[in-house]
This record gives sequence, C-alpha cells and structure tokens, in this order.
Amino acid sequence: MRKKVAVIMGSDSDLPVVSKALTRLKSLSIPYEAHVMSAHRTPQAAADFAAHAEENGFGVIIACAGMAAHLGGVLAAYTTLPVIGVPIRSSFDGLDALLATVQMPTGIPVATVAVNGAENAAVLAAEMLALSDDGLKEQLRAMKDSMREGVEKKDAALQEKLKEL
Repeated sequence: MRKKVAVIMGSDSDLPVVSKALTRLKSLSIPYEAHVMSAHRTPQAAADFAAHAEENGFGVIIACAGMAAHLGGVLAAYTTLPVIGVPIRSSFDGLDALLATVQMPTGIPVATVAVNGAENAAVLAAEMLALSDDGLKEQLRAMKDSMREGVEKKDAALQEKLKEL
C-alpha cells in the first residue's frame, strides 16, 4: 500500500496555494491528508501529529506556512520523516517565510521549495516515495516525458514562426 503524504498548512488562508499540491498528489494517485495546524497557536497538536505520522502511514510531510513560518521546523523536530517546507507569500513578498523555512539548525532539515511552490513540493514528495514504489516512479517518468514533449512542440512551433520573419 502506498504511503500517504501529510499536507499541513498554518492557516486556511493558505489553501489557494496548497490546493496545487493536493491536485498534483491526486493526479499521481498518492493518498494524502490535509490539516490546519499552527506552530504557534497549536504547537502540541503539530508535535503530536508529527510524532505519530509514520505509524499512521505517512511517508512525507509537506508544511506550508507564511510569515514566521516555523511550522516545517516544528514538525521536523518530532519526526524522522522527510519534511518539505513551502514558504507562503504574505509579508515581505514571502522572503520572511522563505528564510524561516530554509534556515534550520543542523540535524533538523526541512527541504524547501520556492515561495508558493506547493506543486513542486508535491512532486518532490512523490519522488521521495518513488524510491520504494516502482509504479510511482513510472508515473513520474511519464509526467516528465509529457513535459519534455510539450516543450519540444513549443520549440517546433517557434521554429516555424521564425521562418516567417
């Protein structure tokens, strides 16, 4: 059975960004759960979730938070599962969230994607799960083949337009 991905957001206002991750996970048939938890307002709930995530069937945790963005670090402190941080754009154009997510102490890593990069977080989570899931690995290869073919078609169309100039 395929492991689940936990998608934890610091606020329900993050859902427009987070939904891109959920859509990508669904397209890859990866089971997931999404929850709102706060590193500051519900730290015990976040800690308890992370501490029991592996035994509850999760393989990766995606943490999405803006501003102080300590959620990824709090979750990572309580689990050995990989945690992927998604800094959410809020104040300072997301730079504050990016720095808070990426600047973790030694031994408590949080892999970090771009500001508002929730879809890439889902792809990275899928790649992590694919290390032990050949079916998922093939789905990812097909996805990347499709992306390559799309770029090749765009280049061919551009070459045709350039001939007309």
